[in-house]
Amino acid sequence: MMHTYVGGCQCGKVRYEMSGEIGEVIACNCSRCGKLGTLLTFVPAENFKLLSGEDATTLYKFNKGIIQHRFCTTCGVESFANGKAPNGAEMVAVNVRCLDDIDLDSLNVKKFDGKKY
Repeated sequence: MMHTYVGGCQCGKVRYEMSGEIGEVIACNCSRCGKLGTLLTFVPAENFKLLSGEDATTLYKFNKGIIQHRFCTTCGVESFANGKAPNGAEMVAVNVRCLDDIDLDSLNVKKFDGKKY
């Protein structure tokens, strides 16, 4: 059964909801995620809805440029990013640290060596 989660940035300008199950989250050590401390879950784009703040985000791309990192222009928090999954499907990477009422201690964290890529 899918659960709906709501989240966003620190100042509240960027708000969204995502539907899915958060089983395992990814802790990536690439040059960006490692510095931000993100814990990521991935959902198909159709399971993500931006509720507010599209005009309050700015875009950052690095490395191969396949992920569009979006962050709030006011508070600087990157609560989600969008791009393509390895199979070419549109997906959204959600920083679970930015979801409301999530118990971070209950999550199964998998380390991903993004420095290799």
